[in-house]
Amino acid sequence: MLIGKLIRTERIFNRDTGRTIIVPLDHGVSVGPIAGIENMRDTVTTMVEGGANAVLMHKGVVPCGHRAKGRDIGLIVHLSASTSLSPFPNAKTLVCSVEEAIRLGADAVSTHINLGDETESRMLEDLGRITQSAASWGIPMLAMIYARGPKIQNEFDPTVVAHCARVGMELGADVVKVPYTGDKESFAAVCRGCAVPVVIAGGPKTKNTREFLTMIRHSLDAGGRGLSVGRNIFQDKNPRKLLQAVNHLVHDDASIDEAMALLG
Repeated sequence: MLIGKLIRTERIFNRDTGRTIIVPLDHGVSVGPIAGIENMRDTVTTMVEGGANAVLMHKGVVPCGHRAKGRDIGLIVHLSASTSLSPFPNAKTLVCSVEEAIRLGADAVSTHINLGDETESRMLEDLGRITQSAASWGIPMLAMIYARGPKIQNEFDPTVVAHCARVGMELGADVVKVPYTGDKESFAAVCRGCAVPVVIAGGPKTKNTREFLTMIRHSLDAGGRGLSVGRNIFQDKNPRKLLQAVNHLVHDDASIDEAMALLG
């Protein structure tokens, strides 16, 4: 790995554990200013204080999240977008370039691909261009790969999720984000079939904190390298404390009960 990419990767992944806690804050484009991300500077400060390794956001809110004091945090700039108002919400369009992200101070870039959508071919073409550009600039690239489209009956199906992860890896992503399959055994197969780090998505808000922490613990046990979760963290009643418990799981290898104890 080029030294520049290695340095940037270590701003996203803890160099001692090889794992990461990423909090996506890009929901404003897809669904608007939902609870938890109204004030980006406050939200980013909370993520920092909780111990997140990186935040992920669109280019226009990078200045809003810059705090100018306190502990630093990794920055991932998201390059693609769609809105829930569109008749084609799964068709992601590039709205930023690698070069623009670098000018904004990004440590990594990300893009979202929905396999099975009618516009899959265009999104795959975009992914190929982005991975090529990111490699030439020595900046890590995170690919969020989901299966969403007319032929997809269950986007959490282990075979489907493994296919998603493999597509991201084979097309040059440095990190792949996919849904958790629901159990350790099937998710271990996803990780074995992907030669780059796999992190789990959060998806809809979970029923309770123990369920959320259990999903993280089991994904780590299966070989996952962390999480990239938004709403289940920034919409929690105490996101700072929840992140501290997640940190205990991810970077201290704590048990579920030990992480729950930290929450009181």
